[in-house]
Amino acid sequence: MAPTPATTPTLALKPGTSWQDAWQRSRAAAPEAFRDDRVRNLWAGTWHADGDPLPAVSPVDGTAIAGPPRLDADAALGAVRASLDQHRAWRQVPLAERRARISATLDALTEHRDLLALLLVWEIGKPWKAARADVDRAIDGVRWYVTEIDRMLAGRSPLPGPVSNIASWNYPMSVLIHAMLVQALAGNAVIAKTPTDGGLVCLTLACALAAREGVPATLVSGSGSALSPALVRSPEIGCVSFVGGRDTGARVATAVADLGKRHILEQEGLNTWAIWNFTDWPSLTPQLRKTFDYAKQRCTAYPRFVVQREAFADFLAAYLPAVRGVRFGHPLAVPDPAAPLPELDFGPLINAAKAKELADLITEAISRGAVPLHRGTLADGNFLPSQDTSAYLPPTTLLSPPPSSPLHHAEPFGPVDTIVLVDTEAELLAAMNASNGALVATLSCDCDETYDRLAPQIRAFKVGHNKPRSRGDRDELFGGFGNSWRGAFVGGDLLVRAVTEGPADERLPGNFPDYHLMP
Repeated sequence: MAPTPATTPTLALKPGTSWQDAWQRSRAAAPEAFRDDRVRNLWAGTWHADGDPLPAVSPVDGTAIAGPPRLDADAALGAVRASLDQHRAWRQVPLAERRARISATLDALTEHRDLLALLLVWEIGKPWKAARADVDRAIDGVRWYVTEIDRMLAGRSPLPGPVSNIASWNYPMSVLIHAMLVQALAGNAVIAKTPTDGGLVCLTLACALAAREGVPATLVSGSGSALSPALVRSPEIGCVSFVGGRDTGARVATAVADLGKRHILEQEGLNTWAIWNFTDWPSLTPQLRKTFDYAKQRCTAYPRFVVQREAFADFLAAYLPAVRGVRFGHPLAVPDPAAPLPELDFGPLINAAKAKELADLITEAISRGAVPLHRGTLADGNFLPSQDTSAYLPPTTLLSPPPSSPLHHAEPFGPVDTIVLVDTEAELLAAMNASNGALVATLSCDCDETYDRLAPQIRAFKVGHNKPRSRGDRDELFGGFGNSWRGAFVGGDLLVRAVTEGPADERLPGNFPDYHLMP
């Protein structure tokens, strides 16, 4: 008798992880921040049922979720002025009390860790493991500052006005909440705009937990055009901290330069990984697999590989097993109720429009001569029966995208790799520096002398030797070159220095028109 063919088990949503489960748990945890089916704005120390809610859906499967309650320009200006009042009071609070309130906030975040992570899954599509890691990095990172803050604040004082935070949607906890709590620990009231594309409920819950402990946080929603005059140009603002794309960042940079305002502007760049006179191929495959974490939707992702032509065959032998091993799909779909949540490399992109944009760019690049080396399919994914998959894009790799394609010179912010072949060191450097500045880069080469000679010519702030670099935090300096960064560098002491005042003649290290500190 012929063997019965194996069948793939039908997947279902793990019990207790639905959006309604997450929403009801959020309402129970912070009823002051949520009313019925909508989210409130936080300003003047009070939750307000104002703004015009924007409908929203989860990228995970199209489920309707809570949308941002958008304020208009006048309301945002009122929120900023109220934050200045909070700031003037908070900067007088003794450091010991500020430390106690931030520590209590961290304890509350720890208590609600899994709920915050579940919200990240639904709102921005993070796989479960990555979502929990985002929450943990925020909590653990701020705890380190709590232990180090006395030393960091010696001889320093808070800024004249609150810190305004505008950040992209991809790391609500480990970037945005982390920054806000450190800024508050340093003596500043803090303001944040919820990202339009996702993270609203997670951020609202985190801010509700902080506000309960007396941390002077303001959290508002609205379009960039409506809120920018208040959050960037208001004279009440002491510093602008921005994480996002170059187009928006350029407008913010122009505004803060005109006003002479303190600023930290982290912008996108095309991070590259180069292969030159390299032979340790077994070490490369597992590292390449990890570059697909969270669908490369992060500022330190590596979407461009610059490869020595004569090493291309060996590179492919290491690369293709990595990309073929990538697992993606619905982050909460399991074969049976008792099964653990799947360990995926990534889930959906942030929305269906982004997935379509990248799919169209791939099609266009191939029509103009790019060679498709790998094209995954949605059939490879981990999905519920008949679920909406419009926000998903399988991993794709293109060889030699045409110079006219954005995939040649810009960060795709999705699971799309491009490979460029080079024959000389000059070509290698030109290909690595295609976007005029990046946050990180890696050069894989056997010879230390070659690395030491080429690395300083790569226009990235951090350059790894045979291994990827990350954003880092705590005591590690972070910034960018060229168009990838403007203003003060951050990390450890510098993050605190960026949002406090020191000696009158102090010059902050960073990318300023008249000052630059090499890493």
